[in-house]
Amino acid sequence: MSTPRAVRQLANGLFRRTNPRTRFLPIQRGIHGTSKLGSQAAAGQPIVEAERPSETPVVNPPLSFPCLDALDKKTQTLTNKRSLSGPEPSYAPGATETFHCPSPLLLDWGGVLPSFDIAYETWGTLNSDKSNAILLHTGLSASSHAKSTPANSKPGWWEKFIGPGAPIDTDKYFVICTNVLGGCYGSTGPSSKDPLANDQPYATRFPILTMQDMVRAQFRLLDWMGIEKLYASVGSSMGGMQSLAASVLHPERVGKLVSISGCARSHPYSVAMRHTQRQVLMNDPAWSSTRGNYYSAIPPHAGMKLAREIATVTYRSGPEWELRFGRRRADPSKPPALCPDFLIETYLDHAGEKWCLEYDANSLLYVSKAMDLFDLGKEHMDMLEGVRASNAHKLDQFAADKPTPKPESGSADLCNLTLPDTPYEEQESTAEIMNDNTDVKAATQDNEPPADLVKGMQGLRDIPALVLGVASDILFPAWQQREIAAALRKVGNRKVTHVELGEDRSLFGHDTFLLDLEGVGGELKRFLG
Repeated sequence: MSTPRAVRQLANGLFRRTNPRTRFLPIQRGIHGTSKLGSQAAAGQPIVEAERPSETPVVNPPLSFPCLDALDKKTQTLTNKRSLSGPEPSYAPGATETFHCPSPLLLDWGGVLPSFDIAYETWGTLNSDKSNAILLHTGLSASSHAKSTPANSKPGWWEKFIGPGAPIDTDKYFVICTNVLGGCYGSTGPSSKDPLANDQPYATRFPILTMQDMVRAQFRLLDWMGIEKLYASVGSSMGGMQSLAASVLHPERVGKLVSISGCARSHPYSVAMRHTQRQVLMNDPAWSSTRGNYYSAIPPHAGMKLAREIATVTYRSGPEWELRFGRRRADPSKPPALCPDFLIETYLDHAGEKWCLEYDANSLLYVSKAMDLFDLGKEHMDMLEGVRASNAHKLDQFAADKPTPKPESGSADLCNLTLPDTPYEEQESTAEIMNDNTDVKAATQDNEPPADLVKGMQGLRDIPALVLGVASDILFPAWQQREIAAALRKVGNRKVTHVELGEDRSLFGHDTFLLDLEGVGGELKRFLG
């Protein structure tokens, strides 16, 4: 068999002599078959440069990584800025009003905030009997800036949904929107000063939160405003969870309930996606090396960027991306790369890059965990009430003239959890699970709400409710809104309006509540009246 020409050329290139006087002479072999070059090296003699083989031609050059170069550059820029500006980060998007509550707040899982702030913004005019107030709850990362104000002209996240003649008509209603407890846009959260630690940032000393804790803080604001009963509690996404929680906690203070793309209990898929985001973030060296106390150093921007990219995948829908991006590459004239290359990749990269320094990493951890913990089932809520009762004595610490004791240690700390000794093992069949778990069967087969959830929502019997879902939503699938509506009807509520927008009406997935003024806004306007 003849030797391929390419191989012969490569061999000639590897073994060709570079000295013109010796290039055509045969290579001399030393003892034991070693070449003259090899015997020189073995004898410790210097290698003659003329005998050195020429370098191999570069056939496969290494790829360039502009995405990693940009990451390194950002880290260096942040390092330089941090050395000049000091340690205090600022996430505030603009001017807000602030309610300061000097009284302590007991949280569901046993933590206590000695005092707290709630940032808020308002639109419209509160009437004389204070009966036209609408409390607007936000999604995970949103600020109180739902609409532009004279103090902050930047468009809000629900700019077209609020205003004169808009779905939430400010000619009729007084609208209040807060930044949630645990956030970073003016409300007390992990980046806030801890009055019990010499005003150092709370960081991971901040206690674990629940949706109900966020709502309790909001109702402290309503108490301060003198608003006894809301005309409506309105929320989308995580806000839809808060709206339900507000109605369960204070049914006598909520006139109407609106839950858009929300759920009554978090389910495994959404928990898994948020867990993945937290793991990516916590494994950023800027977070892990400081255990979350990065406020005097570099924020974990790489982990935040990746977490946002994962989140964005859950916020939008496949059908929209098929139409918007397809399989198109950003620059087909260039060879493929491992950095963002397809249009969808550049879109995700931009979304993560834009957001990674706009939100506090610890706020993302705490608020997303509160979403995972959400469950309006009676068994879960009874358990939380028991935990609250067992920790009520902690409020005595903050009575006048009493010193603050040191934190309890050991098993008393509910946040000190350990991993199980043996990991979860897959079962060969799901039949046994399905037979033993009536809640699973109800959710997956009959579309019937679990009995425990119905018991937990008994207090919502008399509250008119709008429950809206979107067929293309993969983060809060439409069956979760059907579950809410079914549970409300099971408790005897005859004033439930359930709307499900099909893919023919909206392709935007979970983010439909931000974008669909006609579908979402129209239903909201009809319901509020």
